[in-house]
Amino acid sequence: MQNGTENKRSLSMDLYFSPLACSMATRIALYEAGAEAGFVPVDVRAKRVGDADFLAVNPMGQVPVLRMEDGRLLTENTAILQYVADRFPESGLAPAPSAPERPVLNQWLAFVTSELHKLVFAPLLAADAPQGARDFAMAKAGPRLAYLDRHLTGRRFVLDRFTVADAYLVTVLNWADHARLDLAPYPAITAYLTAMRRHPSVRRALSEELALYQEAARRAA
Repeated sequence: MQNGTENKRSLSMDLYFSPLACSMATRIALYEAGAEAGFVPVDVRAKRVGDADFLAVNPMGQVPVLRMEDGRLLTENTAILQYVADRFPESGLAPAPSAPERPVLNQWLAFVTSELHKLVFAPLLAADAPQGARDFAMAKAGPRLAYLDRHLTGRRFVLDRFTVADAYLVTVLNWADHARLDLAPYPAITAYLTAMRRHPSVRRALSEELALYQEAARRAA
């Protein structure tokens, strides 16, 4: 039987990503787990992976996509994050599937993806979103951020330790400035985001992906 270190060394996965997109959450989780993986940049606007058609990888044209060890492709952020966490249980990235805390992790992953990512940030970040969509998203943001702020008050993490919920949440909250969403009225969120940006796996992923994002912007200019 292989131990955890041997498993990590033999692991071969590829993450299709776009710099600073929601796929960064999986990069953070992989770094937190000490996992080996390849990183494949995707031009999500052109739907290209180098000279190839990204739609052949994911017909939805979205990142992340994880090519698992057996070659199968896994899509959807929350599914990928839980796969990584369960693949490396010693990382503590998620409670065990049978643990009573696992439904709580699922709750927060669902909150981040549906209440923040899709409902609030997606309309604010979409270049083609009409003003009405932006106004709707801003109206929805307040109650959801207030709810999150109450939960994070007095906490370092979403649960009792760093999990994939934190990897996803910090990725989404990191978009606030670009989305022109003021987090100042939410002191617990602001403190959480500041602390999370210093967390080693987050700091590494942010540094690498910011450099890639800036390089892509220079090429496009």
